Amino acid sequence: MAPGGGDGRRNGEGQQQASGGGNNAKAKHGCVCGFPVCACAGAAAVASAASSADMDRVAVAATEGQIGAVNDESWIAVDLSDDLSGDGVDPGVAIEDRPVFRTEKIKGILLHPYRVLIFVRLIAFTLFVIWRISHRNPDALWLWVTSIAGEFWFGFSWLLDQLPKLNPINRVPDLAVLRQRFDRADGTSRLPGLDIFVTTADPFKEPILSTANSILSILAADYPVERNTCYLSDDSGMLLTYEAIAEAAKFATVWVPFCRKHGIEPRGPESYFELKSHPYMGRSQEDFVNDRRRVRKEYDEFKARINGLEHDIKQRSDAYNAARGLKDGEPRATWMADGNQWEGTWVEPSENHRKGDHAGIVYVVLNHPSHSRQLGPPASADNPLDFSMVDVRLPMLVYVSREKRPGFNHEKKAGAMNALTRCSAVISNSPFILNLDCDHYINNSQALRAGICFMLGRDSDTVAFVQFPQRFEGVDPTDLYANHNRIFFDGTLRALDGMQGPIYVGTGCMFRRITLYGFDPPRINVGGPCFPSLGGMFAKTKYEKPGLELTTKAAVAKGKHGFLPLPKKSYGKSDAFVDTIPRASHPSPFADADEAAAIVADEATVTEAVAVCTAAYEKKTGWGSDIGWVYGTVTEDVVTGYRMHIKGWRSRYCSIYPHAFIGTAPINLTERLYQVLRWSTGSLEIFFSRNNPLFGSTFLHPLQRVAYINITTYPFTALFLIFYTTVPALSFVTGHFIVQRPTTMFYVYLAIVLGTLLILAVLEVKWAGVTVFEWFRNGQFWMTASCSAYLAAVCQVLVKVVFRRDISFKLTSKQPAGDEKKDPYADLYVVRWTWLMVTPIIIILVNIIGSAVAFAKVLDGEWTHWLKVAGGVFFNFWVLFHLYPFAKGLLGKHGKTPVVVLVWWAFTFVITAVLYINIPHIHGPGGKHGGAIGKHGAAHHGKRYELYGWP
Repeated sequence: MAPGGGDGRRNGEGQQQASGGGNNAKAKHGCVCGFPVCACAGAAAVASAASSADMDRVAVAATEGQIGAVNDESWIAVDLSDDLSGDGVDPGVAIEDRPVFRTEKIKGILLHPYRVLIFVRLIAFTLFVIWRISHRNPDALWLWVTSIAGEFWFGFSWLLDQLPKLNPINRVPDLAVLRQRFDRADGTSRLPGLDIFVTTADPFKEPILSTANSILSILAADYPVERNTCYLSDDSGMLLTYEAIAEAAKFATVWVPFCRKHGIEPRGPESYFELKSHPYMGRSQEDFVNDRRRVRKEYDEFKARINGLEHDIKQRSDAYNAARGLKDGEPRATWMADGNQWEGTWVEPSENHRKGDHAGIVYVVLNHPSHSRQLGPPASADNPLDFSMVDVRLPMLVYVSREKRPGFNHEKKAGAMNALTRCSAVISNSPFILNLDCDHYINNSQALRAGICFMLGRDSDTVAFVQFPQRFEGVDPTDLYANHNRIFFDGTLRALDGMQGPIYVGTGCMFRRITLYGFDPPRINVGGPCFPSLGGMFAKTKYEKPGLELTTKAAVAKGKHGFLPLPKKSYGKSDAFVDTIPRASHPSPFADADEAAAIVADEATVTEAVAVCTAAYEKKTGWGSDIGWVYGTVTEDVVTGYRMHIKGWRSRYCSIYPHAFIGTAPINLTERLYQVLRWSTGSLEIFFSRNNPLFGSTFLHPLQRVAYINITTYPFTALFLIFYTTVPALSFVTGHFIVQRPTTMFYVYLAIVLGTLLILAVLEVKWAGVTVFEWFRNGQFWMTASCSAYLAAVCQVLVKVVFRRDISFKLTSKQPAGDEKKDPYADLYVVRWTWLMVTPIIIILVNIIGSAVAFAKVLDGEWTHWLKVAGGVFFNFWVLFHLYPFAKGLLGKHGKTPVVVLVWWAFTFVITAVLYINIPHIHGPGGKHGGAIGKHGAAHHGKRYELYGWP
């Protein structure tokens, strides 16, 4: 079974060209991956583009339309019995009644032992804590009390993490059924409209070429052209971003038909042309070879224009300003190619034209396409590309830069998303929204269809959003800082799909638009597949789907009936926007017979779109609190999804292979720590706000509440982990140990606790479809983050709560600092000092020094029972082993790092031991230098202590 949530069956639709395809509509089945252009090793080709070697082969099953993968190392065992949560399909069922996705249960051979071991470990841990409480350490009472508190917290946080994983499930979209139910014979489709939001804030930290590739992959996705609208939000307001998107739109006239004609995968040009597998293998048609060479040449020219835009804009603006004869001190405008002044941020900032102070801008880069297919021109001397049998229409593309003015809190990404929501409602008003970061591109052209399956399937009208896992490219092969984070995405989120649904994690998420407007679900069943009987206990009877006779325009205007759950003033002063709300549901009684033909981006519409993006629009409205993305935290994603869940809405997890979306991860240690700092700070902000999950409504599934409590409290682990990573090492110096006299039962309880933890990890690795190495790497980075970013987050949030001081963060840079041409992972070892590194460095030094002191005391004869300190020394090396990636990032160079780190550790260890042995006043009166060692213990400052380490 695939780690991506599939069932080992390849997507038959991957062999079909996009809507209105060309003369290769029926691709050959010679390649095992199902894609026509994949170097015959198609799976490996796509995997190399995704920088994720989690698939060795892809199998084609008899039934087409399934997305999935098979892997020898990472697999998911699922139960394919007929009674799969009611989603079993009877071959005699009419196509209109067949479900567009299946729900598969994890096999009992994995799940039942997993559940039993969770409770076994819970009992063993409880007995262990009882033993610790009953065996006090009177010589170091403070140490005993603190360690008990830490152990209790570790057990509590483990329980918070494990309980929501009691019922992991697997959902598989059926694209064949989706096509049969919604695609028409004439090439048109009845699929609902989809607005795709792409957000960017700085074209220098977020490379514009990456943003352009994201836009191109969206335009080339396999989704009905007339029902797919792309919006780019540019919070910098810079002309550089707009002209880059305009260039991308020009190149799309070549790239998109090329993808449709030959069934190209992936459809991000940068990733496609960087495929390591040979692109001609299994595809010997001469027209493809010629087309690919021509498009590659066009793309190289496109990249050259993108890279030269900054210089061209400055040169053009200087020429225009020089022609106007501006004097010194006069504002120097930035000019567009058509001779008009840019209304946003200028190259040389001035009043009303700088970041944080500029007008709102809405430009329709590509207009809405016609409803009927439009075939391209045949090959000619001027145009060697033959698109005569290919639909050359492009989806609508809109550039948006909301107004920003001093004195207004623009709420960062959450504010940008809310502005896009209103702007898109005025223009296209699709019932579904997909949001992507600017560094994420569509890697699988079927991704949009796969996501919409969970919005149109059986009982899907209660689904608020569909969350895709985040996948990354450009990560070093060893994933030094756990950027892939597969344990969270394929473990935690997959398990939550068996409850009320996965949490919203910021990007790669498809929303039902009306959920952002504050609507309640038509019915509520929070029990889910795990506890369906709970649905009746929490059923919400006071809300029923409003009758069609009530949803009139007059009722909407009054704000009392129909589709307005909140007073009209909560949505703002734009009547044009409020009028779009009744048509935002799917299906809607107000929708036109063919809503795709109703999209008109005329001057009045664009003017209204600019009006709803003004800085003052949200004043005295419900935006940011009851409507749209929620404000007040840097993790607006988590709290926005939480607000939907407490209303009774559900969510779904959609993991497919090839991966739906692929982004860029910060592989530099400093950028990675700042990223985790921002996430952990946002989680704590939610905990100290009115959105604390402890006080959520009863519509929240009990185990879903546990998951949200875990999400908002995990940074507190830093306070106890720092204690446990330093005190055992210092105990060798002070002579005070956490456990004074271990007994046999102590070791029995400890062995059960640690043993069950390892077995649970193995089982989770199996049902989650990840590797043991990924699990281990995740644990290493958890140690690094807990000792640095988590601790900083706790301090920052406490300062915010006590002193009411706002927290500011810098944007995570995706621009590599190293030489990528010589070494694609050069940025991994670029050291950028930050105060977040101080604590891990101290912990490393303390553990090395503690181990060295213990070693010196044994050599010096001060301690004779060296076996009794072996457990403590082992624990010290366990800490150092988990912090090894951190030390590697600080000290090493690519290829030489292990030797450098080990040499420094050994050097510090030896120096400390030698100094301890040769400086008498350090080690006291015992040992060879100062006295005799007692038979049962060590003489230390006039007291006798049994020497027991903490394993």
